[in-house]
Amino acid sequence: MKEYGSNVQKLADQIVKMEDRSKRTLYAHILVELMRQIHPNMRDNQDYTNKLWDDLYIMSGFELDVDSPYPPPSKELLGKKPLTVGYNQHNLSYRHYGRNIDLLLEKAIQAEDPDDRLAFVSYIFKLMRSFFNTWNKDNPEDHVILGQLENLSKGKLKAEIDYIRANGPIDATPKDRNTNVHERNRANQANFRPPNPNQERYGSQGQQNRSRPNNKFSNKNNRNRKKTGN
Repeated sequence: MKEYGSNVQKLADQIVKMEDRSKRTLYAHILVELMRQIHPNMRDNQDYTNKLWDDLYIMSGFELDVDSPYPPPSKELLGKKPLTVGYNQHNLSYRHYGRNIDLLLEKAIQAEDPDDRLAFVSYIFKLMRSFFNTWNKDNPEDHVILGQLENLSKGKLKAEIDYIRANGPIDATPKDRNTNVHERNRANQANFRPPNPNQERYGSQGQQNRSRPNNKFSNKNNRNRKKTGN
C-alpha cells in the first residue's frame, strides 16, 4: 500500500516469517503503532485502529497469524467494486436546468395574483438564461429560452411568456404571500430603537436648558460693562 511506503511493507513481510506467535503478535502491534505515526493527522479512534489492522492484513497477503483486537477482513471484499448508485432523473427535459426549475414553475403556476405570476416567470426566465450560459459558451437568444420555458410549463404560463416576448422580463421579484408573522415581528424588533433615558427624564426642559446661555459668563459680562461705563 503506497500510503505507508516500501519499508512498512518489508516489515510486514518480515513479521509473517517469524515462527514465534507471541513475538509475531508483539511486532505486529508495534508495526500498527508505526503506521499510525506515519499519518498523525488521522483521528485516533476505534474505526481508524481497525483500518490499520485491516491494512496490515492486506499487506501481509492475509497470511498474518497474530492475536489482534480485530478479525481479518474478508478476501472476497477486497477489490470489489461498489454498487452503482442510481441517479433519479425525474424525467428532466433539460438536465442543465435541474429539478429546481420545475419546482419553481409549479409554484408560479399555483400563484393566484397575476403580478406575482409574472414576477415568477420573469425570475425563472433570468435564472434559466444564467444556467444556460454556465453550460454553453454561446449566449442564447431570448426566444430559445422562452420556448423551453413554455415547454416546461406545458402551456400553463402562456400569457406571462407572451408578455415577456413582447415587453421583456420585469424587474420585480416574486413575493411570498405566506410570510410568517413571526418573521415580520423580528424585522420590526430589529428596526426598534430604545428611547433616550435623558430625554424621558428631562423632557422638553432639557432641550430648553441646553439653549439657554450660561449664567456664569453672562453675569461676568454684565459686571465688565458696568466698570467700563457701557
